[in-house]
Amino acid sequence: MTKIAVVYFSGYGHTKVIAQTLGHHINADLIEIDQEGNILEQDWAQLEQADGIVLGAPTYMGSAPWQFKKFADTTSKIWYTRGWQDKVFAGFTNSASLNGDKQNTLIQLQTLASQHGGIWVSLGLLPANSKTATRQDINNLGGSIGLLVQTPSDASIDEIPQGDLETAKVFATRIYNVTSRLKKTSE
Repeated sequence: MTKIAVVYFSGYGHTKVIAQTLGHHINADLIEIDQEGNILEQDWAQLEQADGIVLGAPTYMGSAPWQFKKFADTTSKIWYTRGWQDKVFAGFTNSASLNGDKQNTLIQLQTLASQHGGIWVSLGLLPANSKTATRQDINNLGGSIGLLVQTPSDASIDEIPQGDLETAKVFATRIYNVTSRLKKTSE
Protein backbone atom coordinates (compact mmCIF):
# COMPACT_ATOMS: atom_id res chain seq x y z
CA MET A 1 0.00 0.00 0.00
CA THR A 2 1.26 3.45 -0.91
CA LYS A 3 1.82 5.72 2.09
CA ILE A 4 1.62 9.47 1.70
CA ALA A 5 2.23 12.03 4.46
CA VAL A 6 1.12 15.67 4.30
CA VAL A 7 3.26 17.89 6.52
CA TYR A 8 2.09 21.48 6.76
CA PHE A 9 1.97 24.66 8.78
CA SER A 10 -1.23 26.68 9.02
CA GLY A 11 -1.36 30.07 10.70
CA TYR A 12 -5.08 30.80 10.48
CA GLY A 13 -6.67 27.48 9.49
CA HIS A 14 -6.99 27.92 5.73
CA THR A 15 -3.87 25.91 4.89
CA LYS A 16 -5.04 23.21 7.32
CA VAL A 17 -8.30 22.87 5.37
CA ILE A 18 -6.30 22.43 2.15
CA ALA A 19 -4.07 19.81 3.82
CA GLN A 20 -7.14 17.97 5.11
CA THR A 21 -8.90 18.13 1.74
CA LEU A 22 -5.85 16.81 -0.09
CA GLY A 23 -4.94 14.28 2.60
CA HIS A 24 -8.38 12.82 3.18
CA HIS A 25 -8.87 12.35 -0.56
CA ILE A 26 -5.99 9.84 -0.65
CA ASN A 27 -6.03 8.63 2.97
CA ALA A 28 -2.73 10.35 3.76
CA ASP A 29 -1.26 10.89 7.21
CA LEU A 30 -1.64 14.54 8.27
CA ILE A 31 1.26 16.07 10.19
CA GLU A 32 0.76 19.59 11.47
CA ILE A 33 3.73 21.80 12.27
CA ASP A 34 2.81 23.62 15.49
CA GLN A 35 3.04 27.33 16.20
CA GLU A 36 6.59 26.81 17.48
CA GLY A 37 7.73 25.09 14.27
CA ASN A 38 7.80 21.57 15.71
CA ILE A 39 6.23 18.22 14.93
CA LEU A 40 5.83 15.25 17.27
CA GLU A 41 8.41 12.45 17.52
CA GLN A 42 5.96 9.94 16.04
CA ASP A 43 5.48 12.31 13.08
CA TRP A 44 9.14 11.88 12.15
CA ALA A 45 8.58 8.12 12.02
CA GLN A 46 5.55 8.62 9.74
CA LEU A 47 7.64 10.76 7.40
CA GLU A 48 10.38 8.12 7.35
CA GLN A 49 7.87 5.39 6.45
CA ALA A 50 6.06 7.47 3.82
CA ASP A 51 6.59 6.76 0.14
CA GLY A 52 5.57 10.32 -0.66
CA ILE A 53 5.65 13.60 1.27
CA VAL A 54 3.44 16.58 0.47
CA LEU A 55 4.73 19.89 1.85
CA GLY A 56 2.27 22.68 2.59
CA ALA A 57 2.65 26.20 3.89
CA PRO A 58 0.94 29.55 3.55
CA THR A 59 2.78 32.32 1.77
CA TYR A 60 3.60 35.17 4.16
CA MET A 61 5.61 38.10 2.84
CA GLY A 62 6.65 36.16 -0.27
CA SER A 63 7.79 32.90 1.33
CA ALA A 64 6.89 30.15 3.77
CA PRO A 65 6.60 31.32 7.39
CA TRP A 66 9.39 30.78 9.92
CA GLN A 67 7.59 27.81 11.48
CA PHE A 68 7.87 25.88 8.22
CA LYS A 69 11.47 27.00 7.79
CA LYS A 70 12.29 25.69 11.29
CA PHE A 71 10.81 22.32 10.31
CA ALA A 72 12.80 22.38 7.04
CA ASP A 73 16.03 23.21 8.88
CA THR A 74 15.37 20.36 11.32
CA THR A 75 15.41 17.91 8.41
CA SER A 76 19.14 18.54 7.89
CA LYS A 77 20.12 15.35 9.76
CA ILE A 78 17.82 13.38 7.45
CA TRP A 79 19.41 15.19 4.50
CA TYR A 80 22.89 14.26 5.69
CA THR A 81 22.04 10.54 5.88
CA ARG A 82 19.97 10.70 2.62
CA GLY A 83 16.98 9.39 4.56
CA TRP A 84 14.45 10.79 2.10
CA GLN A 85 16.42 9.98 -1.05
CA ASP A 86 14.09 9.06 -3.94
CA LYS A 87 10.88 9.77 -2.02
CA VAL A 88 8.15 11.46 -4.01
CA PHE A 89 7.42 15.06 -3.02
CA ALA A 90 4.79 17.64 -3.94
CA GLY A 91 3.67 20.94 -2.47
CA PHE A 92 0.99 23.54 -2.02
CA THR A 93 0.59 27.05 -0.72
CA ASN A 94 -2.17 29.50 0.13
CA SER A 95 -2.19 33.28 0.39
CA ALA A 96 -4.74 36.06 0.62
CA SER A 97 -3.75 37.64 -2.69
CA LEU A 98 -4.32 36.15 -6.13
CA ASN A 99 -0.56 36.17 -6.72
CA GLY A 100 0.96 36.99 -3.35
CA ASP A 101 4.32 35.68 -4.58
CA LYS A 102 3.14 32.10 -4.04
CA GLN A 103 5.62 30.92 -6.69
CA ASN A 104 8.48 31.75 -4.30
CA THR A 105 6.99 29.49 -1.63
CA LEU A 106 6.52 26.61 -4.06
CA ILE A 107 10.12 26.97 -5.23
CA GLN A 108 11.19 26.94 -1.57
CA LEU A 109 9.29 23.66 -1.05
CA GLN A 110 10.60 22.19 -4.30
CA THR A 111 14.18 23.13 -3.35
CA LEU A 112 13.81 21.40 0.02
CA ALA A 113 12.56 18.26 -1.73
CA SER A 114 15.41 18.42 -4.25
CA GLN A 115 18.02 18.83 -1.53
CA HIS A 116 16.71 15.60 -0.03
CA GLY A 117 17.11 13.84 -3.39
CA GLY A 118 13.35 13.68 -3.84
CA ILE A 119 11.28 13.35 -6.98
CA TRP A 120 8.93 16.33 -7.41
CA VAL A 121 5.39 15.92 -8.73
CA SER A 122 4.05 18.97 -10.56
CA LEU A 123 0.38 19.91 -10.62
CA GLY A 124 0.01 18.52 -14.14
CA LEU A 125 -3.09 20.52 -15.04
CA LEU A 126 -3.86 23.07 -17.70
CA PRO A 127 -4.95 26.45 -16.30
CA ALA A 128 -8.55 27.62 -16.41
CA ASN A 129 -7.68 30.86 -18.16
CA SER A 130 -10.47 31.61 -20.60
CA LYS A 131 -12.85 34.58 -20.34
CA THR A 132 -15.52 32.25 -18.99
CA ALA A 133 -13.29 30.83 -16.23
CA THR A 134 -14.34 31.43 -12.62
CA ARG A 135 -12.85 30.78 -9.18
CA GLN A 136 -14.96 27.62 -9.15
CA ASP A 137 -12.90 26.07 -11.97
CA ILE A 138 -10.05 23.65 -11.42
CA ASN A 139 -6.64 25.36 -11.53
CA ASN A 140 -8.13 28.81 -11.94
CA LEU A 141 -4.93 30.31 -10.50
CA GLY A 142 -2.84 28.61 -13.19
CA GLY A 143 -0.37 26.70 -11.05
CA SER A 144 2.16 24.29 -12.50
CA ILE A 145 4.88 23.59 -9.90
CA GLY A 146 2.26 22.77 -7.26
CA LEU A 147 -1.14 23.66 -5.91
CA LEU A 148 -1.99 27.35 -5.57
CA VAL A 149 -4.82 28.42 -3.29
CA GLN A 150 -6.16 31.92 -2.69
CA THR A 151 -8.33 32.80 0.28
CA PRO A 152 -9.16 36.47 0.87
CA SER A 153 -7.76 37.81 4.14
CA ASP A 154 -11.23 38.40 5.54
CA ALA A 155 -12.61 34.98 4.49
CA SER A 156 -13.36 32.23 6.96
CA ILE A 157 -12.02 28.71 6.49
CA ASP A 158 -15.43 27.82 5.04
CA GLU A 159 -14.97 30.36 2.22
CA ILE A 160 -12.02 28.79 0.41
CA PRO A 161 -13.01 28.79 -3.28
CA GLN A 162 -14.50 25.45 -4.32
CA GLY A 163 -12.33 25.38 -7.42
CA ASP A 164 -9.20 25.42 -5.25
CA LEU A 165 -10.57 22.58 -3.09
CA GLU A 166 -11.39 20.54 -6.20
CA THR A 167 -7.92 21.26 -7.57
CA ALA A 168 -6.49 19.91 -4.29
CA LYS A 169 -8.39 16.65 -4.81
CA VAL A 170 -7.25 16.26 -8.42
CA PHE A 171 -3.66 16.99 -7.34
CA ALA A 172 -3.93 14.48 -4.50
CA THR A 173 -4.94 11.78 -6.95
CA ARG A 174 -1.99 12.65 -9.21
CA ILE A 175 0.44 12.52 -6.27
CA TYR A 176 -0.94 9.16 -5.15
CA ASN A 177 -0.83 7.66 -8.65
CA VAL A 178 2.71 8.84 -9.39
CA THR A 179 3.93 7.64 -6.00
CA SER A 180 2.25 4.25 -6.49
CA ARG A 181 3.79 3.80 -9.95
CA LEU A 182 7.28 4.69 -8.72
CA LYS A 183 6.93 2.46 -5.69
CA LYS A 184 5.84 -0.45 -7.89
CA THR A 185 8.82 -0.08 -10.23
CA SER A 186 11.29 0.03 -7.33
CA GLU A 187 10.02 -3.18 -5.73
